Amino acid sequence: MVFTGAVRMNHEGPTRRRVLGLTAAGLGGAALSGCGLFGDDEKSSGGGDEAVQPLLTEAVALAGAYDKAAAQPGLAARLKPLADDHRAHASALAKLIGRSVPAAAPAAVGSGDVLAGLRTAEQTAQRNAVTACKQATADRAALIGSIAACRATHAEALR
Repeated sequence: MVFTGAVRMNHEGPTRRRVLGLTAAGLGGAALSGCGLFGDDEKSSGGGDEAVQPLLTEAVALAGAYDKAAAQPGLAARLKPLADDHRAHASALAKLIGRSVPAAAPAAVGSGDVLAGLRTAEQTAQRNAVTACKQATADRAALIGSIAACRATHAEALR
């Protein structure tokens, strides 16, 4: 999509209003082309479940790891919101692929410093979500991308 306007032959350059207007129009056009308005949307049923299932399993495992770590004195208030985020991710991912949330498996977070182990697990999970997002269909990329971003913020919150 190309937007053109009258060419001004003076040294003032484009006005701020014109730049902002063209930017907004370009972003709006990009958003419309990405949402399927122009006929390129992909069907949400079927394909892609194999890429989402590992993220679902990982979200359940992370929630369990946080629950286990929160049992330590002084960590419950800090870790409960992060565990809740992973449960919400698991619920959304399960709904996306039409499955139920699996039961939590025994959580294993590396030995040593519990927060460092959780941070390493979050970093790995974030990389997995980024990879899945890059391979996801358009209708799944937003959810998976937001999960990747949330996992990145969790890793930073555990510093």
